[in-house]
Amino acid sequence: MVSDTDLFKDIRPYRDDEVAGAIERLIADDEFIGAIAHYRFACLSRLGGGLVKRLIRLYLGWRWRHVTSVHQVQLEVAKFMEKMISSTTAGVTYSGLEHLQPGTGYLFISNHRDIALDPAFVNWGLYTHDMDTVRIAIGDNLLRKPCSTELMKLNKSFIVKRSAKGPREMMKAFGELSAYLRHSLDDGHSIWIAQKEGRAKDGDDKTDPAILKMFYMEGKRQKIPFSDYIRSLNLVPVSISYEYDPGDVAKARELHAKETVGRYEKSEFEDIQSIVQGITGQKGRVHVAFGRPLGGDFDNADELAQALDREIHANYHLFPSNLLAAGQTAEVDSGTRQAFERHMNLVPTELRERVLAMYARPVLNKG
Repeated sequence: MVSDTDLFKDIRPYRDDEVAGAIERLIADDEFIGAIAHYRFACLSRLGGGLVKRLIRLYLGWRWRHVTSVHQVQLEVAKFMEKMISSTTAGVTYSGLEHLQPGTGYLFISNHRDIALDPAFVNWGLYTHDMDTVRIAIGDNLLRKPCSTELMKLNKSFIVKRSAKGPREMMKAFGELSAYLRHSLDDGHSIWIAQKEGRAKDGDDKTDPAILKMFYMEGKRQKIPFSDYIRSLNLVPVSISYEYDPGDVAKARELHAKETVGRYEKSEFEDIQSIVQGITGQKGRVHVAFGRPLGGDFDNADELAQALDREIHANYHLFPSNLLAAGQTAEVDSGTRQAFERHMNLVPTELRERVLAMYARPVLNKG
């Protein structure tokens, strides 16, 4: 007999009994070890790449020798997060966690600014408040390398098959995903998913109703009315705000290319580079606002999308960078103004207006 878990084997995260094997494969993966050597020990790698890789393998084998469960992986990720927060932020704050009950499965739907850090900061808030971390929705466009798949599935990520082609294949993929969300929530596992495919490169956080229609596919199959099914998902809007976005110039460059030459050609591993840039770049302060679980009656996905947008915009924490970009200088002291000017001076001249508009947009959305 096939277990419920194996019904979703294609897309689900790793289970405890799969962790040790995945770690072994990672340590044996030359591209994974090479990436660590490149980003962490670039100078040493140039002098003796082979030796550095052997030492990294030995260290990881020792460091992860007792990691045999998903929970232990999360503890390793927590150590990394603590260091990253200390070295690349001016502090991370949270609001709204008091609305959540430990042991309950929530469907967190958030604005999307950073590929890896958005769910990571959500998880940090839950972890530091003694709640279980989330299962993370991640597009298969980020899983072009075997080591990427191992890392993501070890970190409780499940796969959204964006590469599905043709209506029938897409319907099957989204139906499976919808059923997996229901299965996870019923088992008390919370989910993180972005409000739309891709990051909001212009700073305008908008929910795609197609995501919400996917949520409902399992409810529709069970012939449950839209409003009743949505209430059963414990849908929680989340607003994530960064004082400074490490990817602001890259996002502006993409938008500039699309407007000036009509297209933007993404390099093969640009998404991975964006992840590294987000993790290592300076972010200033970060705030994550958890809204209340969404109640009310919604007749369709468009109505629900509008309600989510209102909550995400209302709860978005405005930093001085947002206010200054929107021309609201009166509330900002001169030191903070100078820091923002220094940041903007690093932005290429032809991209400054776009970057300013990106930071200003949440102010306009708040109204």
